[in-house]
Amino acid sequence: MRNTGISNAYHTNRATRPLSSVMVRAAAGQRSRGWLIAGGQIIPVALGRGGIRANKREGDGGTPKGTFRPRQVWWRADRHPRPSTFLPVRATGPQDAWCEDPSSRHYNRPLRLAAKDGGDRLRRDDHLYDFIIEIDHNTHPRIAGRGSAVFLHLARHDFSPTAGCVSMTKAAMLRLLKRIGPETKIVIG
Repeated sequence: MRNTGISNAYHTNRATRPLSSVMVRAAAGQRSRGWLIAGGQIIPVALGRGGIRANKREGDGGTPKGTFRPRQVWWRADRHPRPSTFLPVRATGPQDAWCEDPSSRHYNRPLRLAAKDGGDRLRRDDHLYDFIIEIDHNTHPRIAGRGSAVFLHLARHDFSPTAGCVSMTKAAMLRLLKRIGPETKIVIG
């Protein structure tokens, strides 16, 4: 194949177009469990301990209700091969973190921290952040206190609640990554 500068993901997925939308719904009677519906597949997910909330606030444990777009994928290159996706992909390093401090000018943005600094690291010892789909929640405009670091990421083995993210199995994440692109709408609620 001639090198045209187009990513391998394009060539892997060229027969398939990205999904126009995926839906996330809470399970009946279980506010911290739900379903992600994507291209005819129904994927079990864990939601925030506060369930889906229309008025998301920092630290409330709620998964924000609304329509969002995926921005990019963060992935642990030291643990997994590069995922196939239509989204931009970025390997996480030890300094990569996310600002959750509403008083910071970097609030709800990625940042790089020295080893001695505290913060929400994107490179974790567990596997929850081995694949992260960053979404555009609270980005345009960013409003202090309206929630930060809301991602789609890997679930704990027991599907226990998240702090506000949507989490799923690794197999489900890899299938989803192959089907979404920057214009895919992620409808939560």
